[in-house]
Amino acid sequence: MRNGLTTGTCAAAAAKAAAYAVVHGKGLERVEITLPSGGVVSVPVVEVSIGQNVATAIVRKDAGDDPDVTDKALIKVSVSFDSESEVTIRGGEGIGVVTKPGLSVEVGMHAINPVPMGMIRNSIREVTDRGLQVIVEIPGGRTLAEKTYNPRLGIVGGLSILGTSGIVKPFSAQAIRDTLKLSVRVALASGISWPVLTPGRIGHRAIDRLFNLPEEQVIEVGNEWGFLLEEMSGRNFERVLIVGHPGKLAKLLMGYWDTHSKRSPSAASFVSELASSILGEPVKSFATVEGSMQSLNPDQLTMLSNSLAERICRIVNSKLSSSIPVSTILINLKSEVVGHCGELSYWPTK
Repeated sequence: MRNGLTTGTCAAAAAKAAAYAVVHGKGLERVEITLPSGGVVSVPVVEVSIGQNVATAIVRKDAGDDPDVTDKALIKVSVSFDSESEVTIRGGEGIGVVTKPGLSVEVGMHAINPVPMGMIRNSIREVTDRGLQVIVEIPGGRTLAEKTYNPRLGIVGGLSILGTSGIVKPFSAQAIRDTLKLSVRVALASGISWPVLTPGRIGHRAIDRLFNLPEEQVIEVGNEWGFLLEEMSGRNFERVLIVGHPGKLAKLLMGYWDTHSKRSPSAASFVSELASSILGEPVKSFATVEGSMQSLNPDQLTMLSNSLAERICRIVNSKLSSSIPVSTILINLKSEVVGHCGELSYWPTK
């Protein structure tokens, strides 16, 4: 299946094309964008217009074979010279505004996530060191956003500029499961006795920062927790460490072993209710688990996170149908540790 580009990559491409046009007075048909992974993609530019000290470029998103609601959407970026030396980026038409805490963007800001923000800034700096004002827009984004989870998360008025890798990989359940089977086989073949499981990139960043582990010891589970744990049962693993955000992992406590947002509900209310029970006082429910976590003081957060970690250890151990000891580390969206349970000394730290 064909990979596609994230809205973040498209915005970075449009920004680079617009910056080139305002600096050199001419447009480009394609631009090259450096991905967070270090790879490079060549992105076609649909349109460039140039005015006095301002230029606009448009890129059409290609989501590949992924059923993305933003596929074929136009990403429009305008840049103009600024007396300051910085690159200032804000959203315009079709870009939602964050109204609730718990996301990676502060309340009141346009929903342009940190990784795409960095990609936009870096792509512009490949063209010029001058200060620029940058406006990112998605014409029709307000309507498209109604088909997404943005309104439920408190992002109003449009879409989010997303992407952590820069590339959209098409969803294929069988392909994901085949990959997980292979990951288990590779770990066993490499002599791994203590694998580390994580939902995805945020957990992987925490693992990379905390531990010194070979690549084959870490398995990115995605949403397929039930499938992977069944695949691991009866194998020659001695211990398991789970590292991830409770927004995903708390769903296991709710009985959902497929944690995809389309096949499982948000864990936000569950975590808030559990927090109220554990802390002995009402905890306000937020749109996200991260929002609930941010509302707690440090001692409360540690108490809740350690309790969640202990419960996750127990339920994963029962799912493995074995006596394999399970340890858990819970993190926030910044990949910072907020709680843990179980013995951690088996995994060498940096």
